[in-house]
Amino acid sequence: MRHLKKYTPGRIGLMLLGIFLIGTCVASYRMSGFGVDAFSCMNLGISGFLDMSFGNWQLIANAVLLVVVWFTVRSCIGLGTVVNMVMVGYTADFLCWVFQEQIGLALTMPIRVVFLIVGTLFASLGCACYMLADMGISPYDSVAIIITKYTRDKLSFRMARVLSDLTVIVIGIVFCVSAHNSIWEIVGLGTIVNACCNGPLIQFFRGRIEKLLKL
Repeated sequence: MRHLKKYTPGRIGLMLLGIFLIGTCVASYRMSGFGVDAFSCMNLGISGFLDMSFGNWQLIANAVLLVVVWFTVRSCIGLGTVVNMVMVGYTADFLCWVFQEQIGLALTMPIRVVFLIVGTLFASLGCACYMLADMGISPYDSVAIIITKYTRDKLSFRMARVLSDLTVIVIGIVFCVSAHNSIWEIVGLGTIVNACCNGPLIQFFRGRIEKLLKL
């Protein structure tokens, strides 16, 4: 019963808001043309190599990671985990389609910079929201927690997140090059900013949201 009490309208709303922000973040990074976030970098690299849609491959990658999370930090799994696995990739695909195909937004340099800033802020704010909702987090966000756990806290969450982000970026580049695609489609300033700032910004936003909502 204690676990079921977590599923309140407020926490569900916070979880859904966080996941929507993350999907928007991925779309913003893709449209900025400055490189995407670390996990999307890997998934775009691999999906391009396999000639598969981003949303479909992201779901598969999350499913594989979910198995690892199940045997290591099972407490991280919840309703939010499933919603995140399914919705982030498809939300990003949908928003890119709307802005680029339907609206035909001209991606001038100022607009690209705005998308870069939005992507960076929404990435960490979204993670902070659904982590605080305590309804399960995405399989990839659990990776930093796994690293922290198995290093017996010798690595902070902040440093573990930076390490995991840099690792998946390298994987994305390898697959992108193997597919003879331009790495600049997935790696750039936005990727570096996200990899270095996401962990610290998640901690920053978590603290502010906790105080605001008194969670």
